[in-house]
Amino acid sequence: MATDPMLPTPYHVHRVRKETADTVTCELVPAEPHAARPFAAGQFNMIYLFGVGEVPISISGDPTKPSPLVHTVRAVGPVSKAMAQLKRGEVVGVRGPFGSAWPVEEAVGNDVVLVAGGIGLAPLRSALLHLLAHRQRYGRILLLYGARTPPDLLYVRDLEQWRSRFDLDVEVTVDSAATSWSGSVGVVTTFIARASFDPQNTLAMVCGPEVMMRFTIRELHSRGVMNDHIFLSMERNMKCAVGLCGHCQFGPTFLCKDGPVLRYDRIMPWFGRREV
Repeated sequence: MATDPMLPTPYHVHRVRKETADTVTCELVPAEPHAARPFAAGQFNMIYLFGVGEVPISISGDPTKPSPLVHTVRAVGPVSKAMAQLKRGEVVGVRGPFGSAWPVEEAVGNDVVLVAGGIGLAPLRSALLHLLAHRQRYGRILLLYGARTPPDLLYVRDLEQWRSRFDLDVEVTVDSAATSWSGSVGVVTTFIARASFDPQNTLAMVCGPEVMMRFTIRELHSRGVMNDHIFLSMERNMKCAVGLCGHCQFGPTFLCKDGPVLRYDRIMPWFGRREV
């Protein structure tokens, strides 16, 4: 029997891990073990907190392990702030998974460039975990990640592990830092010009603030990456997740149904326009 997509499934909080001063990673397990649902890298869930509200959050976990569900959230609104205060054993509602996925199958045999800005690393984490789990199927894999300051970096332990691998190129930068920071300082897009990949056989997956994505696209173009090889995560204004309310309409596209991952050439006429 089909499940009502508007009906939340109860999940228990398994763990809440602090990432930064305003960002946490929540691990959720279904109240009924059989209720765990498979998901694809790039999809999102609607997380419902009883008496507070509901918010869309990309799934940041490993697609081969549907439980626990992993969601990283920045505390910026009533629901996300309440999520940051969750304790082990508390109950939340989960609807999903919804939406489109990163093109991990289309990328087979190609180089893959993942460009993340700030919290944008969270939606890309599931894609990277998939790529690494099937490493032999891909060419070069590059993760280019930028944050505001060193304390704003997500997944610090993951970054250390990823940087230790010989089959993955990781570049991390911050906009500003104290003298104790020994890494790169500057915008993440500066890495693209000198990154080692084959532009004609590369898929780029990009997530971050809209202005960062615009400049990333420009730099990818300068390297020769074509529009139909650039994919963006456009998560914003989602309310129902099933295309009924219209809050997430972006030009002719409903981000909850057609996205959040969209090929750039599909949304190019509307991307970056203030009125859209």
